[in-house]
This record gives sequence, C-alpha cells and structure tokens, in this order.
Amino acid sequence: MKSYVFPGNIEDSILQIGGKPFPYMRTEQFSELVKDSEKMLRSLINCPNGRVISYTASGTGAMDAVVTNYVTLFSKAFIIAGGSFGYRWKSLCDYYQCSSEVFEVPFARDINYVELEDAIASSRPGVLLCQHNETSTGQLYNLEKIAAICKKYNVSLVVDVISSFLSDELDMDALGIDICITSSQKGLNIAPGLSFIFLSSKALQLDFAPKSYYFDFAENLKNLERGQTPYSPATTLFMQLHARLQKDVVLGVEAIIASVREKALYFRELCKKNGWEVPAETPSNSITGFFVRRNSDILFKELIKQDIFIMPGGTPGYFRVSHLGIQSNEDLDDLAERIKEIENR
Repeated sequence: MKSYVFPGNIEDSILQIGGKPFPYMRTEQFSELVKDSEKMLRSLINCPNGRVISYTASGTGAMDAVVTNYVTLFSKAFIIAGGSFGYRWKSLCDYYQCSSEVFEVPFARDINYVELEDAIASSRPGVLLCQHNETSTGQLYNLEKIAAICKKYNVSLVVDVISSFLSDELDMDALGIDICITSSQKGLNIAPGLSFIFLSSKALQLDFAPKSYYFDFAENLKNLERGQTPYSPATTLFMQLHARLQKDVVLGVEAIIASVREKALYFRELCKKNGWEVPAETPSNSITGFFVRRNSDILFKELIKQDIFIMPGGTPGYFRVSHLGIQSNEDLDDLAERIKEIENR
C-alpha cells in the first residue's frame, strides 16, 4: 500500500510500537512519558512558557475544546474562512451560541490583508480564529501579517496549525499566538487519535470557561501537573508519539520542514509537466491540491484498486496529495505515471 493521505506512510519502528505491550497509564512510567512529550512538543513549536493539553480526540475535538473553554470568554469571534475547516470554526461557534463574524476567502486564494485589517478594525472582535494552512485547498496564510493585525487591534489569536505544524515555518512565541492546535495524524506522522492544544503563558493567565466536561481546560491542566490526563488516554498512541518526538527533536525543525518542502516542490513540477493545475496561490508544503481534467470521476476508485490512496478535494476534478511521512521522488514519479495512465484511458 502507498498512502498519499495524512499521515502518509509510517516507518516500521513506529508502527511496531502499536503491537507491543503497553503500560498501565496511572503509573510514574507513563507520567514521565507524558511530561517528556509535552516538553518536546513545546520546543518544536517554540512555546517555552506555555503548556500543552493532549486529548484522545480528533483535531475537531481540539477545536471544540478551544471554543467552549476560551472563545466563549469573548463577546465576538472573527473567523477567517477559506474552506471547509475555516467554516468548521463557524459551525462550532454557532453550536455554542458564540457571536461570530466570517471573513470569507475565495477557494485556494490568499487573504487580502488590507481588507482583512479593515474588517477587523470595523468589527472589533475579541478573538480571531483561523487556519495556518486551509487543508481543504492547500492554501497557506501569512501568519506574520495576521498576527500583526491582531496585535494592532488587541485581538486574541487562535490558529489551527493541524496541517502546517512541522511542514511550514511556525514560531508560536515570536508571532504572539495565544493558542495553537494540532493533531497526531499530520506533521507528527502517527495514526489519528490524539489532538494537542498549545496554550501560551498569556492564555494561561485567564480563568477558562467551565463549559465542557471531557475537554475542560482547568481539569486537564491540573492533571497535567502530575503527567496525567483526567480520563483514559490512547496509551499506545502516546507511546508512538513519544518515539516520534524523540526522532523529531534530533532531526530539528528546519531539517524536517526542508524535507517536506523538497517533496512538495518535486511533485508540483510533475503537476506542471502533466498539465495538472495547482490552484493555491501560496501552497503549504504539507499538501498539493491539483486538478485532473480527464477521467477525474474514476481516478480515486481506480487508484484504490492499485492499493494507492490520494485525497479527493470536494470539488469536481480536484485531488490532494500529502507530502508527509515516508515518500521518495521515485514514489511520486510512480504516482504521477499512474494518474496519467488513468487520465489517458
């Protein structure tokens, strides 16, 4: 099997952890693993004085937790929506009856930052919710510009970095981001099931809203002091996470991002060669979205027959390929040849 969906292909040394006996979680051994993992996570995103809450949940679970514990503290949220994940912020705010305003960004386009500033100056929200990379389109937004606008108008900044963490440059402390969220199945290249909320030292000074039982920030932070979660965690995933983080810390963030970028640029050259349009104005390193104009209605299922997985994009003829995990230029050459063969049938 070849996987070009998140998390990508995973090396055997990480996969085999899932088949090994795992410790009881209410032990000093597991507590030390959780504490060490948190320390490494903070170093990889540069959140030196913050904390990291780990949930056994999807990335949407982390988004839910942020809205219930944090966004509800503010009178209005301002949402940048350039795709399905931007609109997920809106759905969560509506569900929890948080007042919000949406700044819409066209499909695979970058933000007009002048218009964004004008909208924020007029709206005067308390908190801004956005994606770093809108995964549904592959468009990477300029966090430096967004963060500068938020600082100018005293707006708290919350960023979904689920598909940009360890793929695109990101310095939480330097940008003054209050909260970042990510999950296990993207840049961390392990199976889905864990999500993470990075809380800055500034965010930690607030009294969070106790509006969720499982996701309650205060309860999770209290348990984190002893290296524990309030409820049973996905123990094996935590063990795989710890092994992955040990590797990542040795490699270093710059080397990891450079590797992902190299694969992305190589595949985009193949797209150009084959006439497949890449619509994103500023694409993330983590993913390439592209249009296949012929036989696109059969492409996804035909590749599955060959034990190859890519991501459909929700728009006719639009597909996405992840550049995370084990992936060589030869793999990408082979994928392009298979897509071309189906296209030419």
